[in-house]
Amino acid sequence: MRKPFIYGMSVEGEHFTDREMETKRLQLNFENGVNSILISPRRMGKTSLVKKVKSLSESAALKVVYMDIYKCRTEYEFYEKFASAVIQATSTKMERMIENAKEFLLGVTPRIIYNPEPTTEFSLSLGVNPRANDPEEILDLPEKIARKRGIQIVVCIDEFQQIGEMPDSLTIQKTIRSVWQHHQHTSYCLFGSKQHLMSNLFYSRKMPFYQFGDMFFLRKIPTDKWVPFIISRFEVAGSKISTEWAEKICTTVENYSAYVQQLAWNVLTATETEVTEQTFHDGLEATLAQVAPLFVEQTTNLSSYQLNLIRAICSGYHNDFGKREVTGKFNLGTRSNLPKLKKALIDREFLDETESGLFLSDPLFSIWFKQNMM
Repeated sequence: MRKPFIYGMSVEGEHFTDREMETKRLQLNFENGVNSILISPRRMGKTSLVKKVKSLSESAALKVVYMDIYKCRTEYEFYEKFASAVIQATSTKMERMIENAKEFLLGVTPRIIYNPEPTTEFSLSLGVNPRANDPEEILDLPEKIARKRGIQIVVCIDEFQQIGEMPDSLTIQKTIRSVWQHHQHTSYCLFGSKQHLMSNLFYSRKMPFYQFGDMFFLRKIPTDKWVPFIISRFEVAGSKISTEWAEKICTTVENYSAYVQQLAWNVLTATETEVTEQTFHDGLEATLAQVAPLFVEQTTNLSSYQLNLIRAICSGYHNDFGKREVTGKFNLGTRSNLPKLKKALIDREFLDETESGLFLSDPLFSIWFKQNMM
């Protein structure tokens, strides 16, 4: 039997639930050449949604390129990744990749690299470098191929916020926008896991990618959509869970998609026949044990003031941190220090800022912190 719940990777098929409206909207964008910008917190299923729409949209007339640029730290690392992904996705056979690279790009030395990992048999290396390749030539590659082949291309770029972290980022963004905005046969789907960085790239009028495409914020899947999915997956595994306990799984992790699946799996493994209070508790403790090493590492280098601000939020304070009642109780330092504290924790993705104030970004971190750091 296949694992009933999947987490820590993109999901597909029977493991993908809800998102009907988002799927339809994104598919229409893909098929009609509309640029798409997806912004949401981590663990909301952005990658799973994009890959689902990719599988629904691809045809002989529409090619979808997917790439993850998380490991790209410089401009030309991005161009190398971009060009090789486009060539691979638009080449029908491995032996055609070399020919296509030479046809559409000047100054490259293409070669096939065979990988030891079982998940990826080979990759294409082009040797893109600033001495031989102009950025505009690389960025125009999918449009050249689309025009020559008489097809439409959608380029999906995961972890796009990395562009904003590169040296001379603003110049890079201007270069990319100046080329892509003229494409008629290629559209782009840009998304990433760092919400505040993505927002900085696309919401500010001062930034090159302002109003680049159809922007939508990926919301949490509602509990009433999760519950039947969770119950059905328990049934597949030969176990039973009540509506109440399925709802409890959702609310405990605030409907974060990856965490719902992770907690559901751990509760299932602790259950022999039917979920009880004890098996739910055991599943939650197992989940916290899995994420604890990461949380310990993340908090190791926080200052005492930063930890105290998190403690204040865990205690129910979400604004007015400069009040004597709050600063005295939690030792937050001077009032002038508060903006720096807030910015540092938002930048490191511990906190989200909303109209209602500051809140912890990660529901499991909140539970872990209250148990171990209060």
